[in-house]
Amino acid sequence: MHPSAHGAPGTARLELAQIVRAHAPALLAHARLAGVQRRALAAIAHCRTAALGGEIHRCDRCGATHYVYHSCRNRHCPKCQSLARERWLAARRAELLPVPYFHLVFTLPHELNALAQGNARRIYGLLFAAASATLIEFGRNPRWLGGEIAATLVLHTWSQTLTQHLHIHALVAAGALSPEARWIHPRRGFLFPVQALSKVFRAKFLEGLHRALGAWQLRLAAASASLAEPAAQGAWLAQLRAKPWVVYAKATLAGPEPVLDYLGRYVQRVALSNERLLGLAQGQVRFAWRDRARGNRRKTMCLPAEQFLARFLLHVLPRSFMRIRHYGLLANRHKHALLAQARRALALPHHPNRPHRPSRSRPSASACSASTSAAVASAASANCA
Repeated sequence: MHPSAHGAPGTARLELAQIVRAHAPALLAHARLAGVQRRALAAIAHCRTAALGGEIHRCDRCGATHYVYHSCRNRHCPKCQSLARERWLAARRAELLPVPYFHLVFTLPHELNALAQGNARRIYGLLFAAASATLIEFGRNPRWLGGEIAATLVLHTWSQTLTQHLHIHALVAAGALSPEARWIHPRRGFLFPVQALSKVFRAKFLEGLHRALGAWQLRLAAASASLAEPAAQGAWLAQLRAKPWVVYAKATLAGPEPVLDYLGRYVQRVALSNERLLGLAQGQVRFAWRDRARGNRRKTMCLPAEQFLARFLLHVLPRSFMRIRHYGLLANRHKHALLAQARRALALPHHPNRPHRPSRSRPSASACSASTSAAVASAASANCA
């Protein structure tokens, strides 16, 4: 007998898909959602159900069969990120250098949240541009390094309670490649001074934001409608310029494997994992969250289901927007040549450019080790006893 379209029988853990199937129709009836948000809801609702079809796995030894539904592969689906994460990490193994790595976080003030809701692609792009330009500028400055850095930047848009918290995680190798192809190690116990980084980051972002506002490249509506007036724009930008912006340096990571483990926690993540969902009853969703301001204490939040989904949808990225980007030595155009130079400077053998990519994992049909699979067009067309 087939599992139901709402998940395998006997599954006790609540999943985001169940909340979407139960409460997304009411949200869609009155909320104005972008096409990418509607597609994300539909993909999550249908993930690993009969709607996407599936495959029959048959054991060659005992003949036992097991039906496996297809995944939606939407990047916002909490059930579809494990394989993407493993493939991404496998590709990064060929690019890591055997030096310590620094983890920095660039955060936008909450005053920009309302503007980002209607201009996500532009604001997120400005965030990437300002953070990367700041790091590259400091890396090329002879006062600090004087060469080309190797940096990976990852965009996160959420807080633990699913509110907007726009920030970028930057993982940067300790040092830089000089124009003479020498590896320059940091002269101090840190990479760059965070207070100086914060000031330059703020200046670069606000410069880009001022140009975008002046060129009418931003949609100004609802809470940001008042910024249509030049005088209001000037006053608002002055307020943002007057407050300190947060650039945070986290612990240094030594060696490739700890770096990969750390990367695994930050890449290919969605705003909320199924593991944090605690219950759905009487239209209320309970989920776990960590209170960073109070010793990282674990707490529980309860929200009406529609409000919960609306918060989740704040973090659906614009179509084709790249939330993981590489800079300096890792930029695609000259990456292999520059990494080879860096390895020679560090007296290392050349690392292969084509790392092993893990194959798509499939659940086994039974305890038997050998199995075959037969693909079917739709779960609805197969009737297993």
